Amino acid sequence: MNPKSTVWNPSEDRPRTPIRVVAGVVVLAIVTAVLTIPPLFVLSLFEVAVLTSAGVGTMLLTTGLSGVAAVVGVWLVGRYIDRRRFADFGLGIDRAWWLDCGFGLALGGLLMSGIFLLELALGWIEVTGTFAGEALVRAVVGSLLLFLIVGVYEELLLRGYLLTNLAEGARGPLGIAGAIAFATVASSLVFGALHASNPNATLVSTLAISFAGVMLALGYVLTGEIAIPIGLHITWNLFQGTVYGFPVSGLDFGASVVDIEQGGPAAVTGGSFGPEAGLLGLGAMVAGCLATVAWVRWRYGSVEIDEDVALPDLR
Repeated sequence: MNPKSTVWNPSEDRPRTPIRVVAGVVVLAIVTAVLTIPPLFVLSLFEVAVLTSAGVGTMLLTTGLSGVAAVVGVWLVGRYIDRRRFADFGLGIDRAWWLDCGFGLALGGLLMSGIFLLELALGWIEVTGTFAGEALVRAVVGSLLLFLIVGVYEELLLRGYLLTNLAEGARGPLGIAGAIAFATVASSLVFGALHASNPNATLVSTLAISFAGVMLALGYVLTGEIAIPIGLHITWNLFQGTVYGFPVSGLDFGASVVDIEQGGPAAVTGGSFGPEAGLLGLGAMVAGCLATVAWVRWRYGSVEIDEDVALPDLR
């Protein structure tokens, strides 16, 4: 056997999937270091307030730099290793793309509102007050920017890049449908693992976040675009933390529109990790999957796996 065949796909004239994925991780790490370490170091020397104060400001700065690094890293790997156009990572932005993103935005807010209203009706949360004024405006704007960045770059990395590459690599032995199913599960497990070190994380919360990854991936594998996942990801987080005051994957962002005191059984509510780790969150994820399927059927006339997810259109 030609050793080159194990690392190089001659029919596609590019490295095979494991090499592409590893290269993506390496390039992303390098670009992230180059784009984030110098400015953070310089700002720390001048003791810029945003770095010395807790809250959204610090996280927004670091997340913003990481988001830029993710976009640049995926573009570099896509162009020079994957031989792929940047738009082919689920960013074929047009009118239809924005309509799907709008659906995702609405869905995330509705799902989290459903959790809040149900817990309120059951007496599991107590509204202790509402937060208003200029401080709230700053917190909402900061959180919106933060979750916008997170929604875009996590979906680009986990669904647009990783799921796509895994599906392409597995289509030989598994077939297109099997490869996309495998890639959905594998990328979702990675998504869960990336949240395993969050505050108050447990094995249950990690598995729950993995299932959230499946919910997010569904919009991609049915449409070939990450519009629905990006929209859903943004408002799921925004309404969870900034509107209703729940922890977001174990993280407390401080100011929220509604101040609450959480009660009820942790297994159902998610406890200190937030709704994602509870049965109510799981139910919302199932509802999110069903709503996504219904939207795709209404918008496109049928519900089918988009085979282009596993079929590269190379440069």
